[in-house]
Amino acid sequence: MTTYQQTITWMFNQLPMFQSKGISALKHKLDNIQLFCQVLKNPQQNFPSIHIGGTNGKGSSSHAIASILQEAGYNVGLYTSPHLKDFRERIKINGKEVSQEFVVQFIEQNRSFLEDNQLSFFEMTVAMAFSYFSEQRVDIAVIEVGLGGRFDSTNIIKPEVSLITNIDKDHTDILGETLEKIAYEKAGIIKENTPIIISEYNPITAAVFQKEAMLKQANIQFVNDLSVSYSMDLKGKYQQKNIKGIVGVINVLQQKGWKITEETIEKGLANIVKNTGLKGRWQVLSQNPKIICDTGHNKHGLTLVLEQLLQEKYQHLHIVLGFVKEKNIDEILPMFPLHATYYFCRPNIPRGLDEFVLAQKANQIGLEGNFYSSVHNALEAAKRQSSSEDVIFVGGSTFVVAEIV
Repeated sequence: MTTYQQTITWMFNQLPMFQSKGISALKHKLDNIQLFCQVLKNPQQNFPSIHIGGTNGKGSSSHAIASILQEAGYNVGLYTSPHLKDFRERIKINGKEVSQEFVVQFIEQNRSFLEDNQLSFFEMTVAMAFSYFSEQRVDIAVIEVGLGGRFDSTNIIKPEVSLITNIDKDHTDILGETLEKIAYEKAGIIKENTPIIISEYNPITAAVFQKEAMLKQANIQFVNDLSVSYSMDLKGKYQQKNIKGIVGVINVLQQKGWKITEETIEKGLANIVKNTGLKGRWQVLSQNPKIICDTGHNKHGLTLVLEQLLQEKYQHLHIVLGFVKEKNIDEILPMFPLHATYYFCRPNIPRGLDEFVLAQKANQIGLEGNFYSSVHNALEAAKRQSSSEDVIFVGGSTFVVAEIV
Protein backbone atom coordinates (compact mmCIF):
# COMPACT_ATOMS: atom_id res chain seq x y z
CA MET A 1 0.00 0.00 0.00
CA THR A 2 1.41 3.37 -1.01
CA THR A 3 1.73 5.82 1.87
CA TYR A 4 0.48 9.41 1.83
CA GLN A 5 4.02 10.77 1.82
CA GLN A 6 5.00 8.52 -1.10
CA THR A 7 1.93 9.67 -3.00
CA ILE A 8 2.68 13.34 -2.41
CA THR A 9 6.33 12.85 -3.39
CA TRP A 10 5.20 11.20 -6.64
CA MET A 11 2.81 14.07 -7.37
CA PHE A 12 5.51 16.67 -6.77
CA ASN A 13 8.13 14.80 -8.80
CA GLN A 14 6.02 13.38 -11.61
CA LEU A 15 6.15 16.50 -13.73
CA PRO A 16 7.41 20.06 -13.34
CA MET A 17 5.11 22.06 -11.08
CA PHE A 18 4.85 25.82 -11.19
CA GLN A 19 5.32 26.09 -7.43
CA SER A 20 8.83 24.67 -7.72
CA LYS A 21 9.81 25.05 -11.38
CA GLY A 22 8.03 28.16 -12.67
CA ILE A 23 6.95 28.77 -16.25
CA SER A 24 8.16 25.41 -17.59
CA ALA A 25 5.34 23.71 -15.66
CA LEU A 26 2.52 25.57 -17.38
CA LYS A 27 0.34 24.52 -20.30
CA HIS A 28 -1.73 27.06 -22.20
CA LYS A 29 -4.69 24.78 -22.85
CA LEU A 30 -7.49 23.00 -21.00
CA ASP A 31 -7.49 19.74 -22.99
CA ASN A 32 -5.99 17.57 -20.26
CA ILE A 33 -8.20 18.71 -17.41
CA GLN A 34 -11.30 18.40 -19.60
CA LEU A 35 -10.32 14.88 -20.69
CA PHE A 36 -9.52 13.79 -17.13
CA CYS A 37 -12.79 15.15 -15.79
CA GLN A 38 -14.67 13.33 -18.55
CA VAL A 39 -13.02 10.10 -17.40
CA LEU A 40 -14.11 10.98 -13.84
CA LYS A 41 -17.68 11.59 -15.13
CA ASN A 42 -17.39 15.38 -14.80
CA PRO A 43 -17.56 15.75 -11.01
CA GLN A 44 -17.36 19.56 -11.34
CA GLN A 45 -20.92 19.53 -12.70
CA ASN A 46 -22.33 17.96 -9.53
CA PHE A 47 -22.20 21.03 -7.27
CA PRO A 48 -22.72 24.82 -7.57
CA SER A 49 -19.53 26.86 -7.40
CA ILE A 50 -18.01 30.32 -7.08
CA HIS A 51 -14.91 31.15 -9.13
CA ILE A 52 -12.35 33.63 -7.78
CA GLY A 53 -9.39 35.09 -9.66
CA GLY A 54 -7.14 38.14 -9.50
CA THR A 55 -3.56 39.09 -8.68
CA ASN A 56 -3.84 39.82 -4.95
CA GLY A 57 -6.60 39.02 -2.50
CA LYS A 58 -8.11 35.97 -4.16
CA GLY A 59 -7.01 33.63 -1.37
CA SER A 60 -8.35 35.85 1.42
CA SER A 61 -11.57 36.45 -0.53
CA SER A 62 -12.05 32.72 -1.15
CA HIS A 63 -11.65 31.89 2.53
CA ALA A 64 -13.93 34.75 3.61
CA ILE A 65 -16.74 33.71 1.25
CA ALA A 66 -16.40 30.09 2.37
CA SER A 67 -16.59 31.21 6.01
CA ILE A 68 -19.80 33.17 5.41
CA LEU A 69 -21.41 30.22 3.62
CA GLN A 70 -20.36 27.89 6.45
CA GLU A 71 -21.99 30.21 8.99
CA ALA A 72 -25.13 30.09 6.82
CA GLY A 73 -25.23 26.34 7.42
CA TYR A 74 -24.02 25.14 4.03
CA ASN A 75 -21.58 22.29 3.45
CA VAL A 76 -18.81 24.26 1.73
CA GLY A 77 -15.93 23.01 -0.38
CA LEU A 78 -12.86 25.24 -0.66
CA TYR A 79 -10.09 24.82 -3.21
CA THR A 80 -7.06 27.14 -2.96
CA SER A 81 -3.36 27.20 -3.81
CA PRO A 82 -0.54 27.10 -3.00
CA HIS A 83 -0.41 25.36 0.38
CA LEU A 84 1.86 26.51 3.19
CA LYS A 85 2.60 23.30 5.11
CA ASP A 86 0.64 20.32 3.84
CA PHE A 87 -0.73 19.61 0.37
CA ARG A 88 -4.14 18.86 1.88
CA GLU A 89 -4.62 22.55 2.79
CA ARG A 90 -5.61 23.02 -0.86
CA ILE A 91 -8.79 20.93 -0.54
CA LYS A 92 -11.13 21.49 2.41
CA ILE A 93 -14.76 21.08 3.37
CA ASN A 94 -15.99 23.34 6.17
CA GLY A 95 -12.37 24.04 7.08
CA LYS A 96 -11.41 20.37 7.37
CA GLU A 97 -8.67 19.15 5.04
CA VAL A 98 -9.19 16.27 2.66
CA SER A 99 -8.11 12.96 4.22
CA GLN A 100 -4.75 11.39 3.44
CA GLU A 101 -6.65 8.24 2.47
CA PHE A 102 -8.62 10.05 -0.25
CA VAL A 103 -5.45 11.58 -1.72
CA VAL A 104 -3.71 8.19 -1.85
CA GLN A 105 -6.74 6.39 -3.24
CA PHE A 106 -7.43 9.01 -5.92
CA ILE A 107 -3.86 8.90 -7.25
CA GLU A 108 -3.69 5.09 -7.11
CA GLN A 109 -6.94 4.70 -9.02
CA ASN A 110 -5.93 7.19 -11.72
CA ARG A 111 -2.17 6.80 -11.86
CA SER A 112 -2.06 5.06 -15.24
CA PHE A 113 -4.15 7.81 -16.83
CA LEU A 114 -2.08 10.54 -15.18
CA GLU A 115 1.17 9.02 -16.43
CA ASP A 116 -0.10 8.15 -19.93
CA ASN A 117 -1.49 11.65 -20.50
CA GLN A 118 1.28 13.51 -18.64
CA LEU A 119 -1.03 15.60 -16.50
CA SER A 120 0.56 18.43 -14.57
CA PHE A 121 0.58 18.59 -10.79
CA PHE A 122 -2.02 21.33 -10.92
CA GLU A 123 -4.33 19.46 -13.33
CA MET A 124 -4.39 16.34 -11.16
CA THR A 125 -4.91 18.41 -8.01
CA VAL A 126 -7.86 20.37 -9.43
CA ALA A 127 -9.53 17.17 -10.63
CA MET A 128 -8.94 15.63 -7.19
CA ALA A 129 -10.71 18.58 -5.56
CA PHE A 130 -13.67 18.33 -7.94
CA SER A 131 -13.97 14.59 -7.26
CA TYR A 132 -13.78 15.05 -3.50
CA PHE A 133 -16.40 17.80 -3.46
CA SER A 134 -18.68 15.70 -5.65
CA GLU A 135 -18.23 12.55 -3.54
CA GLN A 136 -18.86 14.46 -0.31
CA ARG A 137 -21.88 16.19 -1.83
CA VAL A 138 -21.00 19.74 -0.90
CA ASP A 139 -23.76 22.33 -1.19
CA ILE A 140 -21.38 24.73 -2.91
CA ALA A 141 -17.64 25.03 -3.56
CA VAL A 142 -15.43 28.11 -3.62
CA ILE A 143 -12.78 27.59 -6.29
CA GLU A 144 -9.69 29.82 -6.41
CA VAL A 145 -7.85 30.27 -9.70
CA GLY A 146 -4.26 29.04 -9.55
CA LEU A 147 -2.63 31.36 -12.08
CA GLY A 148 -4.12 33.69 -14.68
CA GLY A 149 -7.58 32.43 -15.50
CA ARG A 150 -8.15 31.76 -19.18
CA PHE A 151 -6.06 28.58 -19.27
CA ASP A 152 -6.14 27.79 -15.57
CA SER A 153 -7.24 24.22 -14.83
CA THR A 154 -10.09 25.46 -12.63
CA ASN A 155 -11.63 27.23 -15.63
CA ILE A 156 -13.95 24.41 -16.65
CA ILE A 157 -16.58 25.11 -13.98
CA LYS A 158 -19.86 26.95 -14.57
CA PRO A 159 -20.13 29.07 -11.43
CA GLU A 160 -23.04 30.89 -9.82
CA VAL A 161 -20.91 34.03 -9.78
CA SER A 162 -17.28 34.92 -10.46
CA LEU A 163 -15.02 37.44 -8.71
CA ILE A 164 -11.86 39.18 -9.91
CA THR A 165 -10.12 40.84 -6.98
CA ASN A 166 -7.46 43.16 -8.37
CA ILE A 167 -4.97 43.28 -11.22
CA ASP A 168 -1.29 44.01 -10.84
CA LYS A 169 1.96 43.00 -12.50
CA ASP A 170 2.88 39.54 -11.30
CA HIS A 171 4.02 36.44 -13.22
CA THR A 172 4.63 38.79 -16.16
CA ASP A 173 6.79 36.14 -17.86
CA ILE A 174 3.61 34.09 -18.26
CA LEU A 175 0.67 36.49 -18.26
CA GLY A 176 2.20 39.46 -20.10
CA GLU A 177 4.09 42.64 -19.31
CA THR A 178 1.14 45.07 -19.34
CA LEU A 179 -1.93 45.40 -17.15
CA GLU A 180 -4.13 45.00 -20.24
CA LYS A 181 -2.54 41.64 -21.11
CA ILE A 182 -2.78 40.42 -17.52
CA ALA A 183 -6.41 41.57 -17.29
CA TYR A 184 -7.17 39.69 -20.52
CA GLU A 185 -5.93 36.44 -18.96
CA LYS A 186 -7.84 37.07 -15.73
CA ALA A 187 -10.98 37.97 -17.71
CA GLY A 188 -10.92 34.43 -19.10
CA ILE A 189 -12.99 33.31 -16.09
CA ILE A 190 -15.94 35.48 -17.18
CA LYS A 191 -18.64 33.03 -18.31
CA GLU A 192 -21.73 33.21 -20.49
CA ASN A 193 -24.66 34.84 -18.66
CA THR A 194 -22.82 34.58 -15.32
CA PRO A 195 -22.52 37.56 -12.96
CA ILE A 196 -18.97 38.88 -12.59
CA ILE A 197 -17.87 41.06 -9.65
CA ILE A 198 -14.75 43.26 -9.94
CA SER A 199 -13.35 44.36 -6.55
CA GLU A 200 -11.26 47.31 -7.72
CA TYR A 201 -11.83 49.75 -10.57
CA ASN A 202 -8.90 50.65 -12.78
CA PRO A 203 -9.71 52.39 -16.09
CA ILE A 204 -6.93 50.44 -17.83
CA THR A 205 -8.28 47.03 -16.89
CA ALA A 206 -11.96 47.94 -16.64
CA ALA A 207 -12.23 48.26 -20.42
CA VAL A 208 -10.85 44.73 -20.83
CA PHE A 209 -13.37 43.31 -18.36
CA GLN A 210 -16.27 45.24 -19.86
CA LYS A 211 -15.47 44.00 -23.36
CA GLU A 212 -15.28 40.37 -22.21
CA ALA A 213 -18.49 40.71 -20.19
CA MET A 214 -20.29 42.18 -23.20
CA LEU A 215 -19.12 39.32 -25.43
CA LYS A 216 -20.32 36.78 -22.85
CA GLN A 217 -23.53 38.68 -22.01
CA ALA A 218 -22.44 38.61 -18.39
CA ASN A 219 -23.72 41.13 -15.86
CA ILE A 220 -20.61 42.98 -14.61
CA GLN A 221 -20.42 44.97 -11.36
CA PHE A 222 -17.54 47.12 -10.18
CA VAL A 223 -17.95 47.29 -6.40
CA ASN A 224 -15.12 49.66 -5.45
CA ASP A 225 -17.71 52.27 -4.34
CA LEU A 226 -19.80 49.76 -2.37
CA SER A 227 -20.41 50.96 1.20
CA VAL A 228 -19.38 48.22 3.62
CA SER A 229 -19.49 48.40 7.42
CA TYR A 230 -18.48 44.84 8.30
CA SER A 231 -15.23 43.99 10.08
CA MET A 232 -12.97 40.98 9.45
CA ASP A 233 -10.72 38.92 11.70
CA LEU A 234 -8.03 39.20 9.00
CA LYS A 235 -6.09 42.25 10.20
CA GLY A 236 -4.20 43.31 7.07
CA LYS A 237 -5.44 46.76 6.09
CA TYR A 238 -5.48 45.59 2.46
CA GLN A 239 -8.52 43.47 3.43
CA GLN A 240 -10.53 46.70 3.22
CA LYS A 241 -10.16 46.36 -0.57
CA ASN A 242 -11.07 42.66 -0.59
CA ILE A 243 -14.18 42.99 1.56
CA LYS A 244 -16.13 44.89 -1.12
CA GLY A 245 -15.70 42.07 -3.62
CA ILE A 246 -16.62 39.51 -0.96
CA VAL A 247 -19.85 41.36 -0.11
CA GLY A 248 -20.58 41.84 -3.82
CA VAL A 249 -20.45 38.06 -4.34
CA ILE A 250 -22.67 37.43 -1.31
CA ASN A 251 -25.20 39.98 -2.61
CA VAL A 252 -25.44 38.07 -5.89
CA LEU A 253 -25.92 34.77 -4.06
CA GLN A 254 -28.68 36.33 -1.94
CA GLN A 255 -30.40 37.56 -5.10
CA LYS A 256 -30.20 34.02 -6.48
CA GLY A 257 -32.00 32.66 -3.43
CA TRP A 258 -29.16 31.45 -1.22
CA LYS A 259 -30.20 31.92 2.41
CA ILE A 260 -27.55 34.26 3.85
CA THR A 261 -28.52 36.72 6.59
CA GLU A 262 -26.79 39.86 7.86
CA GLU A 263 -25.90 38.01 11.05
CA THR A 264 -24.39 35.22 8.97
CA ILE A 265 -22.22 37.68 7.04
CA GLU A 266 -21.01 39.33 10.25
CA LYS A 267 -20.17 35.98 11.87
CA GLY A 268 -18.52 34.66 8.74
CA LEU A 269 -16.24 37.67 8.37
CA ALA A 270 -15.39 37.64 12.09
CA ASN A 271 -14.39 33.95 12.08
CA ILE A 272 -12.49 33.37 8.83
CA VAL A 273 -9.37 31.91 10.46
CA LYS A 274 -11.41 29.71 12.83
CA ASN A 275 -13.76 28.46 10.11
CA THR A 276 -11.26 27.89 7.31
CA GLY A 277 -7.78 27.66 8.86
CA LEU A 278 -6.35 30.49 6.73
CA LYS A 279 -2.75 31.37 7.58
CA GLY A 280 -0.12 33.89 6.54
CA ARG A 281 -2.25 37.02 6.08
CA TRP A 282 -0.83 39.64 8.47
CA GLN A 283 -0.44 36.84 10.98
CA VAL A 284 1.02 37.74 14.36
CA LEU A 285 3.12 34.77 15.47
CA SER A 286 4.25 36.04 18.88
CA GLN A 287 4.75 39.10 21.07
CA ASN A 288 7.83 40.61 22.79
CA PRO A 289 9.25 40.94 20.23
CA LYS A 290 6.19 41.10 17.99
CA ILE A 291 6.70 38.77 14.99
CA ILE A 292 4.45 39.35 11.98
CA CYS A 293 4.37 37.44 8.69
CA ASP A 294 2.51 38.10 5.45
CA THR A 295 2.47 36.30 2.10
CA GLY A 296 2.27 39.52 0.02
CA HIS A 297 4.88 39.11 -2.70
CA ASN A 298 4.32 41.50 -5.61
CA LYS A 299 4.55 45.28 -5.88
CA HIS A 300 0.90 46.00 -5.16
CA GLY A 301 0.64 43.53 -2.29
CA LEU A 302 3.92 44.56 -0.69
CA THR A 303 3.04 48.27 -0.96
CA LEU A 304 0.00 47.72 1.26
CA VAL A 305 1.85 45.39 3.65
CA LEU A 306 4.76 47.82 4.09
CA GLU A 307 2.40 50.75 4.66
CA GLN A 308 0.84 48.84 7.53
CA LEU A 309 4.21 47.65 8.85
CA LEU A 310 5.51 51.20 9.11
CA GLN A 311 2.48 52.12 11.24
CA GLU A 312 3.49 49.56 13.88
CA LYS A 313 5.08 50.87 17.07
CA TYR A 314 8.58 49.55 17.68
CA GLN A 315 12.00 50.47 18.98
CA HIS A 316 13.69 48.84 15.98
CA LEU A 317 12.44 46.99 12.91
CA HIS A 318 13.93 43.66 11.74
CA ILE A 319 12.98 42.20 8.35
CA VAL A 320 13.50 38.55 7.35
CA LEU A 321 13.31 38.62 3.57
CA GLY A 322 13.45 36.13 0.70
CA PHE A 323 12.14 35.86 -2.86
CA VAL A 324 11.82 33.51 -5.81
CA LYS A 325 14.25 33.86 -8.72
CA GLU A 326 11.80 35.33 -11.24
CA LYS A 327 10.78 38.19 -8.96
CA ASN A 328 11.82 41.63 -10.23
CA ILE A 329 13.73 42.59 -7.08
CA ASP A 330 15.19 45.71 -8.74
CA GLU A 331 11.64 47.06 -8.71
CA ILE A 332 10.63 45.69 -5.30
CA LEU A 333 13.67 46.23 -3.02
CA PRO A 334 13.55 50.06 -3.18
CA MET A 335 10.10 49.86 -1.56
CA PHE A 336 11.59 48.57 1.71
CA PRO A 337 12.57 50.96 4.54
CA LEU A 338 16.23 51.92 5.05
CA HIS A 339 15.92 52.13 8.83
CA ALA A 340 15.47 48.35 9.35
CA THR A 341 17.98 45.55 9.90
CA TYR A 342 17.70 42.83 7.25
CA TYR A 343 18.14 39.07 7.35
CA PHE A 344 18.31 37.83 3.76
CA CYS A 345 17.43 34.19 3.12
CA ARG A 346 16.43 31.72 0.44
CA PRO A 347 13.13 29.81 0.57
CA ASN A 348 13.74 26.07 0.40
CA ILE A 349 12.48 25.43 -3.14
CA PRO A 350 14.33 25.16 -6.48
CA ARG A 351 12.96 28.58 -7.49
CA GLY A 352 14.36 30.26 -4.37
CA LEU A 353 16.57 33.29 -5.05
CA ASP A 354 20.10 32.84 -3.72
CA GLU A 355 20.47 34.68 -0.41
CA PHE A 356 23.91 36.07 -1.33
CA VAL A 357 22.60 37.55 -4.60
CA LEU A 358 19.68 39.09 -2.73
CA ALA A 359 21.94 40.55 -0.03
CA GLN A 360 24.27 42.07 -2.64
CA LYS A 361 21.41 43.75 -4.50
CA ALA A 362 19.88 45.02 -1.27
CA ASN A 363 23.16 46.32 0.16
CA GLN A 364 23.76 48.31 -3.03
CA ILE A 365 20.67 50.42 -2.36
CA GLY A 366 21.32 50.84 1.37
CA LEU A 367 19.35 47.95 2.89
CA GLU A 368 21.79 46.70 5.50
CA GLY A 369 21.97 43.20 6.89
CA ASN A 370 23.48 39.73 6.57
CA PHE A 371 22.50 36.66 4.58
CA TYR A 372 21.56 33.27 6.02
CA SER A 373 21.41 29.75 4.63
CA SER A 374 17.76 29.21 5.58
CA VAL A 375 14.62 31.05 6.63
CA HIS A 376 14.84 29.40 10.04
CA ASN A 377 18.42 30.60 10.60
CA ALA A 378 17.50 34.11 9.49
CA LEU A 379 14.54 34.28 11.88
CA GLU A 380 16.58 32.91 14.79
CA ALA A 381 19.25 35.57 14.13
CA ALA A 382 16.56 38.26 14.10
CA LYS A 383 15.20 37.00 17.43
CA ARG A 384 18.68 37.04 19.00
CA GLN A 385 19.25 40.63 17.92
CA SER A 386 15.82 41.92 18.96
CA SER A 387 14.62 43.49 22.17
CA SER A 388 11.10 42.98 23.52
CA GLU A 389 10.12 46.38 22.11
CA ASP A 390 11.11 45.48 18.54
CA VAL A 391 9.10 44.18 15.59
CA ILE A 392 10.24 41.36 13.31
CA PHE A 393 8.57 41.04 9.91
CA VAL A 394 8.90 37.89 7.79
CA GLY A 395 7.92 37.96 4.13
CA GLY A 396 8.75 38.56 0.47
CA SER A 397 7.40 35.21 -0.66
CA THR A 398 4.66 32.72 0.20
CA PHE A 399 7.43 30.13 0.45
CA VAL A 400 9.34 32.13 3.07
CA VAL A 401 6.22 32.42 5.22
CA ALA A 402 5.44 28.72 4.73
CA GLU A 403 8.61 27.76 6.57
CA ILE A 404 7.74 29.57 9.80
CA VAL A 405 3.94 29.40 10.31
